[in-house]
Amino acid sequence: MHSELPASPGTRMPEHRIAISERGSFAHATCSCGWYSPARRSRDLARREGADHLADNGGEAG
Repeated sequence: MHSELPASPGTRMPEHRIAISERGSFAHATCSCGWYSPARRSRDLARREGADHLADNGGEAG
């Protein structure tokens, strides 16, 4: 399974697109810039780590 976090309205960051991928019971966040989070059993934690990455790089998750 693969899903993307929605960007906030007005956010323009083509170099930072976060996607959440699942493999079995694990989920991880990846970014188009090459960043990725460790595999987590908690989907919510993987989403928060992706949102934190966007916030640290000048963007925001929806």
